[in-house]
Amino acid sequence: MVFNQLHEMIQRVQQHEKCVFSFPSLSGNDNSEALPESIPSAPGTLPHFMEEPDDAYIIKSNPIVLRCKAMPAMQIFFKCNGEWVHQNEHVSEESMDETTGLKVREVFINVTRQQVEDFHGPEDYWCQCVAWSHLGTSKSRKASVRIAYLRKNFEQDPQGKEVPIEGMIVLHCRPPEGVPAAEVEWLKNEEPIDSNLDENIDTRADHNLIIRQARLSDSGNYTCMAANIVAKRRSMSATVVVYVNGGWSSWTEWSNCNARCGRGWQKRSRTCTNPAPLNGGAFCEGMSVQKITCTSLCPVDGNWEVWSEWSVCSPECEHLRVRECIAPPPRNGGKYCEGLSQESENCTEGLCIQDKKPLHEIKSHNIETASDIALYSGLGAAVIAVAVLVVGVTLYRRSQSEYGVDVIDSSALTGGFQTFNFKTVRQGNSLLLNSSMQPDLTVSRTYSGPICLQDPMDKELMTESSLFNPLSDIKVKVQSSFMVSLGVTERAEYHGKAHSGTFPHGNNRAFGTIQARNKATYIQNLSSISTTSELKTTAIFGHLGGRLVVPNTGVSLLIPHGAIPEESSWEIYLAITQKESSLQPEGTDVLLGPEVTCGPSDLSVSTPFALTIPHCAEVSSEHWNIHLKKRTQQGKWEEVMSVEEETTSCYCLLDPYACHILLNSFGTYALIGEPISDCAIRQLKVAVFGCLSCNSLDYNLRVYCMDNTPCAFQEVVSDERLQGGQLLEEPKLLHFKGNTFSLQISVLDIPPFLWRIKPFTACQEVPFSRVWCSGQKPLHCAFSLERYTPATTQLSCKICVRQVKGHEQILQIQTSILENERETIAFFAHDDSNFPAQMGPKAFKIPYSIRQRICATFDTPNAKGKDWQMLAQKNSINRNLSYFATQSSPSAVILDLWEARHQHDGDLDSLACALEEIGRTHSKISDITETEIEEPDFNYSRQNGL
Repeated sequence: MVFNQLHEMIQRVQQHEKCVFSFPSLSGNDNSEALPESIPSAPGTLPHFMEEPDDAYIIKSNPIVLRCKAMPAMQIFFKCNGEWVHQNEHVSEESMDETTGLKVREVFINVTRQQVEDFHGPEDYWCQCVAWSHLGTSKSRKASVRIAYLRKNFEQDPQGKEVPIEGMIVLHCRPPEGVPAAEVEWLKNEEPIDSNLDENIDTRADHNLIIRQARLSDSGNYTCMAANIVAKRRSMSATVVVYVNGGWSSWTEWSNCNARCGRGWQKRSRTCTNPAPLNGGAFCEGMSVQKITCTSLCPVDGNWEVWSEWSVCSPECEHLRVRECIAPPPRNGGKYCEGLSQESENCTEGLCIQDKKPLHEIKSHNIETASDIALYSGLGAAVIAVAVLVVGVTLYRRSQSEYGVDVIDSSALTGGFQTFNFKTVRQGNSLLLNSSMQPDLTVSRTYSGPICLQDPMDKELMTESSLFNPLSDIKVKVQSSFMVSLGVTERAEYHGKAHSGTFPHGNNRAFGTIQARNKATYIQNLSSISTTSELKTTAIFGHLGGRLVVPNTGVSLLIPHGAIPEESSWEIYLAITQKESSLQPEGTDVLLGPEVTCGPSDLSVSTPFALTIPHCAEVSSEHWNIHLKKRTQQGKWEEVMSVEEETTSCYCLLDPYACHILLNSFGTYALIGEPISDCAIRQLKVAVFGCLSCNSLDYNLRVYCMDNTPCAFQEVVSDERLQGGQLLEEPKLLHFKGNTFSLQISVLDIPPFLWRIKPFTACQEVPFSRVWCSGQKPLHCAFSLERYTPATTQLSCKICVRQVKGHEQILQIQTSILENERETIAFFAHDDSNFPAQMGPKAFKIPYSIRQRICATFDTPNAKGKDWQMLAQKNSINRNLSYFATQSSPSAVILDLWEARHQHDGDLDSLACALEEIGRTHSKISDITETEIEEPDFNYSRQNGL
């Protein structure tokens, strides 16, 4: 009936406007036919929606109700997804608006879950209501209908963190997928967090929880809560710990020197209380106590000097004498002299009659007496001066006749590249083998190649030609007055071969500073490194002495000529402790080199032997206090000496890479370094090895940081050879400071489409204490790389090793992972593996005959300063000279020390230059008095091209 009335109404409107339109049937099945969009205008108003359908969510299986309310409205129908809803599904209510008197109609429909699930359109399920009035139709907004849900699992749970105080905390939370989208709320210890009450907390950024500056009160368990109209979900709890790293307090003042008199130590301390570590924060790294050596000046009591002469008798018939408290004067709190500083007595033995004479007569007599004394004193001084002059001239002439030459040339030892000229040799020189022969200054002698000095063991006559080992490269002209002083008067062109078994000198001899020479100067491949686990060398030595070397470790022992009694033979061994050392340094003290044993310990030598131990410290007396320690028979360690200490029991000479020690007793020795400041540097050698793993796609990189000593590197190389490792880049030197900052090792610039590295392993950090107190054990960090395909055979990357706020080294790796394509990396090592023991003269660089004459020249003190002290000074030995003074031959011990320092380079330049400088200094005096005599010889030599 309703539809018939509506149909009639529409027909009347059509007739009135003279236009015809059709109205679809809502009871049939033709729901696809559209209703007219508008009805021709007529007096009145269009329908106005008082309530439009809202978006709705179907929860579980419960249907939702859409409602629509319009005024004035004759009819209201719903259209869903473009199709009219059947009239039977509508529930309609009609009322009258009391104010306007217009008809108000309200319509309801139900939408089920099944209807929404069955719809498969390009957009969400939607519904819209259409209202009719006399003037036309009006459409409401589209209301979407969706099925509500909330999945169980969070897309990202918050993760626990440990953060330092005042650091930023960011907890990420991605709630489960849901419709409608879930709202997120944060809980701390099961209590909601309100970011509006705490400006330090922000929860608005993409569901994340941000704490800008962590406080101790921010420690706790945090939970992310997600909720929508369907359900609530709870994430895993994340534990946040805010820790406080310990900080050092200020240093206390230095304590007083513990020794009242002489050498002692003073210390200062600090505590880890600024702040104290909390919640697992790191304890302070570094030294809590610092010690430095100190010297307290000993108190010296004053002592009187000798009384002065009596003064002239005064008019009062008294004379005086005085003395001062200056022999020595009191120092450093010492007592002042006891007694009188002035005495007076009668000068006429009681016969003073001055009162009976006029005063002017007494004065005249005193003046005459004083004049006589002055006259006699002047005459005596003149006689003494003449006598001293005569004695001086006599001694000078005798000294000039004692030595046949005044110049000591370096060419005697090196065959240097400059030309020297002979001076005429005086007769009567006891040092000459044949003093009657004069040198021929007109003949130029030619020698070839670098010099290799040897001692003639076949009892041939010692001539100058035996001092030179000729080669075929360099032509050298030598005319040396020093050779004449050593007994060589004639030399001829010499060609010969070195004795078989002579210590190799080679053509790769280095000419540079001592620092450069003490570095390894020979290139050697990994295959030549010994893999034996026994780092020990043994040999039998006799009276001629020799040298014992532990190959490729930098450890050596020099037995001087004459240290072992004649007609005796000793079996001497030299070994390095490979297991963990029994010497455990205290605090921040560092074991700077290997623990070395030489023996047998019950033997004693007549002259000191030289033990060379490599070390890893950057030598500086301002930053290091280095001690030599010896192990007793009970297994305890006792200090022998400090390197800077003045003592006559032994001697230590510290070079940049090794310590040379002169000792009289065998035993087990080690070097301990005590850092005095944070700038103390421990030199570390960084090396990278690589090898394929069992999985053919994986490749392992192993980075080692070890002490910069040859023995430490040999140990790493031996271990790597057993694992199949290959050295990928030449090792580099890292200066690691004792400033408590850690070490970082990282892999950089890995080809992104060829290789990948395991997550969170590209950078590894090692605490300072583990690096600094690692002893002799090398630090080892491993990285595992994986290639995407077996076709990748080349690896290119960088290894960065750096100390935080310190030195950094980058090793460029460019290698093939295939064994047959890999290039062998050469490294520097000592070329001593083939000569672990050398006996007799071939172990020494300076021939014994030359050595004897140098000792004879310098051991005897000389008024012109040409003695062993100047020899020591010119060889950079300026400390603890009292040790050499106690030796029977100071020059011999100095030369032994020179042999130990130059065992690898065989370079005689340094010694020759020292002798030459001594000769130039010594000859300045004699040149003045001998210019007239020597000038003709000099001109003659120059004219002949010398």
